[in-house]
Amino acid sequence: APPPELCAPPPRAPAALDPAPSPTPAPCARLWPPRITALLPPSLLGNAAASPHHGAGGESGCRAPAAGFRAPLLGGARPALLSLAGGRQGARKSLEEKLRDSSGSELLLDILQKTVKHPLCVKHPPSVKYSRSFLSELIRKHEAVHTEPLDELYQALAEVLTAEDPTHCHRSYLLPSGDSVTLCESTAIVSHGTTGLVTWNAALYLAEWAVENPAVFAHRMVLELGSGAGLTGLAICKTCRPRAYIFSDCHSHVLEQLRGNVLLNGFSLEPSIDTWAQHPGPHTPEAERPWVTVARLDWDTVTAPQLAAFQPDVVLAADVLYCPETVLSLVGVLRKLSTCRKDQRAPDAYIAFTVRNPETCQLFTTELGQAGIPWEEVPCHDQKLFPYEEHSEMAILKLTL
Repeated sequence: APPPELCAPPPRAPAALDPAPSPTPAPCARLWPPRITALLPPSLLGNAAASPHHGAGGESGCRAPAAGFRAPLLGGARPALLSLAGGRQGARKSLEEKLRDSSGSELLLDILQKTVKHPLCVKHPPSVKYSRSFLSELIRKHEAVHTEPLDELYQALAEVLTAEDPTHCHRSYLLPSGDSVTLCESTAIVSHGTTGLVTWNAALYLAEWAVENPAVFAHRMVLELGSGAGLTGLAICKTCRPRAYIFSDCHSHVLEQLRGNVLLNGFSLEPSIDTWAQHPGPHTPEAERPWVTVARLDWDTVTAPQLAAFQPDVVLAADVLYCPETVLSLVGVLRKLSTCRKDQRAPDAYIAFTVRNPETCQLFTTELGQAGIPWEEVPCHDQKLFPYEEHSEMAILKLTL
């Protein structure tokens, strides 16, 4: 996996909370009742739960929602409550009007049950700091309309005021299928010398594209390079019906957390790729659950025969183009993969990245050309499912290995 110390992390993507379901649900269903979006102020850039993080040595962040959900269940920093329907200017007015026009207590209880009291949040608690900030802002809105105090709201805040924020927290996301992905992530952008213990924007972008294009992965062997916290792969495993999925990374702490996230989401882990070679068929007659393993893969030392053992039909990577050294290592791996299956159909590779330094992106395409690897840009798709960093340009390149 790419070395993390070579570049400073980018600005954190805004986190979003969306309490009330939209009149027309998006492909991913939200859990928040009245529509509330949490935006992270620049002053809170260092807050772990609110910044995008490298996935496995990448540079962007992921948070996956579900049927119409544009945000994680909880997991950002101090939220500013805004209305998606009314835009930023009308947001406060929108929520306060709803509190005035309806039974404030019923509305607030609904918000609590669909956010901090939601079963996923109770079972897998999000960041204490984020929960505290979210509840404080909700109380401020509640008090602004001079309605009767709601004991449950203040009790929920009291429960997190004295709690300590651990080094890890959970982020849960609903998928269009109605299933969910829950990730354990570090609360620090850089931890144990790596940025791979958290999720970054391009992984969200790639996951959303995959959910909209399941046929690319259906009944195929998928190898992901630099899997990080595992959001993209878990979303694919739960919605795209791959035959097998190989998560890979290099850093020992990333691999440990990655294995835990795979198990947390109900998948069994095969010990090594050797078991796939011995039993290449699906574990269930209808292949509802893919064969899954986590492999240690060092881009600079892995050999072509080792890569050939994976037999991938599709290769993926997200947020791995953040410095020249990483680009060169990645192209080296892709070149080795291109020599692995000359007697069969060459695998397609999809590389997702956030465009922060055009020179780095240019280096990548230049190196691909010198390696003889054709590429084309995948058409942009609507960013409807996740909270993305504002004004960040993202792209996916399709390579033919």
